[in-house]
Amino acid sequence: MASKKNIDLIKDPLWDNNPITVQVLGICSALAITAELKASIVMAVSVMFVLGVGNVIISLMKNMIPSSIRIIAQLVVVATLVIIVDLTLKAFMPDLAKTLSVFIGLIITNCIIMGRFEAFALDPNNTPLQSFMDGIGNAWGYGLILVIVGFFRELLGSGTLFGFPVLGDPVEKTGLYALGYENNGFMLLAPMALITVGLIIWVQRAKNKSLIETH
Repeated sequence: MASKKNIDLIKDPLWDNNPITVQVLGICSALAITAELKASIVMAVSVMFVLGVGNVIISLMKNMIPSSIRIIAQLVVVATLVIIVDLTLKAFMPDLAKTLSVFIGLIITNCIIMGRFEAFALDPNNTPLQSFMDGIGNAWGYGLILVIVGFFRELLGSGTLFGFPVLGDPVEKTGLYALGYENNGFMLLAPMALITVGLIIWVQRAKNKSLIETH
């Protein structure tokens, strides 16, 4: 289980082959739900469940699924798992379920999930365990970027983390606000999520020149 290949399945998508910053997949949800750190974490965990479990199911069923209907079969699997996530959030976290709204349902269309089903889980050379680790690794890499973006957007846009004020009271002018600091409302707008992702990509390529495309 702890072979180099299995470790790489978890490690590589975190940074050097990150699905958002390197493969440029799953960008839409990264822009849409990262205004709050809590929502970013819940979306990351939701995708981790759907992709990890979905990869195992597809891997177990790959010899039974005719090639001509494999996309339909994949959609049925991912839709079922997304419904489970949606109902769980509505039951235990109803306020957050309203915040995430349609974006939980749109996990079905997340390019990362369908891409891993096609590229890895259906490969006859990969076992269900390896498919699970591939799913967890890619979802982890996806979630890492969401958490980073959500952290900076909520901190700089609202002065809070998980809804709790960390920079002071903007009304009473305490903490940083006493020094003249003002929340940057632009950080709560979708374009600032794109700019934040762009800055992460810039830092990533500055540290690893091999990721820079030359043509």
